[in-house]
Amino acid sequence: MHWIDPDCLPEVKGTVERFLLNPHGEIDGFVMNGDAQAPVLVHTPPHMEAELTRHVKAGDAVGVRGVRPRKGHLIAAVAVTATDGARIVDQGPEHDRRHPKLEKRKLSAEGTVRLPLFGPKGELRGALLADGTVIRIGPKEAEQLVGLLAPNAMVAVRGDGVETKHGRVVDAKEVGTSSRDLHPI
Repeated sequence: MHWIDPDCLPEVKGTVERFLLNPHGEIDGFVMNGDAQAPVLVHTPPHMEAELTRHVKAGDAVGVRGVRPRKGHLIAAVAVTATDGARIVDQGPEHDRRHPKLEKRKLSAEGTVRLPLFGPKGELRGALLADGTVIRIGPKEAEQLVGLLAPNAMVAVRGDGVETKHGRVVDAKEVGTSSRDLHPI
C-alpha cells in the first residue's frame, strides 16, 4: 500500500488523451487534457496497469490524486478515479510481479517532441513524439540530452522497441537530430 493517503491530496481532473508505455511495453502513465491549455503528464506505476485499463479508456474523464515532484512537469498518481466511479489506488506491486513477455524488435522513430517524459521523482526519462511514439532513455543519459527532448525539438532514435494496442515505445540506444545523425547513447 502507498504510504500517502490519497484523500489528503488535491484532485486534478481531466480527460485521458493517451496511455504511455515504459520500455517493457507496460503502461506507466497517461497524458491528460485538463483545465489548463497544456496537457498534463500523469505517472502511474506499471503494477496499476490491469486495473487502470479495466476502468479507464482514452477519452474518459478522470480525477487524479498525486504529488508533483519539485522538478519535472507531472503528477505522480497515488489514486485515479474513473468515470464509472472506480477508484484505482496504488497498493504497491506484488512481490512476485514480473514484466510482460513481449517480443522486442529493432525500431526507429523520428519526429517532433510533443512532451518530455518524466519519472515519478521528476527525472527526465524520454519524450512523447507528435505521432504518439514514446521514446525512453535512462535518466542519466537523458540529462545529457535535454535539448533533444524539449518540446518542438526534432529527434531521431534507434533501439529496441515494442508495439502494443496502447502504442509504440522505443528504448533508445542511439539518438540524434535526424536518422542520418545518430550517435550511441
